[in-house]
Amino acid sequence: MGKATGFMEIKREEATQRDPIERLNDWKEYSAPFSDEVMSRQGARCMDCGTPFCHIGMEIGGATSGCPVYNLIPEWNDLVYKGKWKEALERLMKTNNFPEFTGRVCPAPCEGSCTVAISDPAVAIKNIEQAIIDKGFENGWITPRIPEKRTGKKVAIIGSGPAGMASADQLNQAGHNVTVYERADRAGGLLTYGIPNMKLEKDVVARRIKLLEQEGVSFVLNTEVGTDITADELKQQYDSVIVCTGAQKQRDLVIKGREAEGVHFAMDFLTTSTKSLLDSNLEDGNYIDAKGKDVIVIGGGDTGADCIATALRQGANSVVQFGKHPQLPMARTSNNMWPEYPQVFSLDYAHKEAKAKFGEDIRQYCIQTKKFVADENGKLQELHTIEMKKTRDENGMFVYEEVPGTEKVWPAQLVLIAIGFEGPEQPLLKEFGINTVNRKVEAEYGEFTTNVEGVFAAGDARRGQSLIVWAINEGREVAYAVDEYLMGSSKLPTVAGM
Repeated sequence: MGKATGFMEIKREEATQRDPIERLNDWKEYSAPFSDEVMSRQGARCMDCGTPFCHIGMEIGGATSGCPVYNLIPEWNDLVYKGKWKEALERLMKTNNFPEFTGRVCPAPCEGSCTVAISDPAVAIKNIEQAIIDKGFENGWITPRIPEKRTGKKVAIIGSGPAGMASADQLNQAGHNVTVYERADRAGGLLTYGIPNMKLEKDVVARRIKLLEQEGVSFVLNTEVGTDITADELKQQYDSVIVCTGAQKQRDLVIKGREAEGVHFAMDFLTTSTKSLLDSNLEDGNYIDAKGKDVIVIGGGDTGADCIATALRQGANSVVQFGKHPQLPMARTSNNMWPEYPQVFSLDYAHKEAKAKFGEDIRQYCIQTKKFVADENGKLQELHTIEMKKTRDENGMFVYEEVPGTEKVWPAQLVLIAIGFEGPEQPLLKEFGINTVNRKVEAEYGEFTTNVEGVFAAGDARRGQSLIVWAINEGREVAYAVDEYLMGSSKLPTVAGM
């Protein structure tokens, strides 16, 4: 696959990124595309490794390793190396409905399990994937695929995120009449309102939505199931219903002073900013504004990084990010061996921007927020923290202990809580009478059936907060299950069987 000696002769080249300071002046994507020549060289680095771990798609050590949609990575790497872009696109689209999304925002577990990565930097799989799909759109190779015949069966999908869109795409191609219900004013779920423009420009999402509509999928916006239409009405009007609402119940930080004005959930901050940007280029003022404020982001994940980048573009006076865990090592440790996802130190796009602006890494590690303090008008003024030490208890379990004498007061007028999600919002599930386990929909992977006849569930609503690529996996798989339920058998590809 690729050039036989390419991985020995050619070094990995990173995607070009616009200057960190310059890009803070706009909301465009921070990266720039590779040239065809560079992509060909990078495809040549893919080695004939016998067993391509890049698409094993499984959980190892609590993290995803390899591609969950089992992309045929060595095959399209080889085709890109040979300049056969259209053939590469055909191979890519066999497994991934939306490579324009994963190529931009997936954390690339495929690269962590790339065989080349045992001793050298991984093949630039994610960049090649994006290049293939972008070239497909640019050259007009991607056109509406209109099903030849319709089955007469009707399917309702609740939620237009990646799981809902993937299941809609598959079921529409099977000939069913698919309607996607979305409570927001734009389709796309977190692809639209949860991921900022700098990582995924919204015309990319809108382009795919338009294509799905041209192929026959209907999107009903500004419609909340349980309020604007009942569960009983959906079950009466449709032959099957799929719940793909995501895991949008944000985890709160319940400490003293939480009610202070200026303490917000991260997703509220990101959603209002993106909506205002799309509606009015931020001129309507209908968003949580960081301009001129000392901002603290609590939570060290991707959502926290997106908050940093957004606050910087809004003109924050300062930004600090708190993380619970110690700083990651610079290289893999003995308990994080290949092909596990590499838990190593890195600078995300937002951290690079913050470092360029403020001259240092803004992350603080092993720190716990103790309380928020407001002024006499109830507006956030500061927060108090203490450092933590990670140790093992008598049972060998990791615990965090406070370090006396490390108390600190931080000025803050805006705090963004980005400590994860508890699961799907419960009112809709109760409306249907769907059983849950640990707040998630009770539906076995592979079957996706709930306790309610004809009602299925997939994506984060079923598995909990996860990756976009897992949502696409589950969207494809639930489509197979629903098609089989409606027709007695299915010709749709499964993820594993393609």
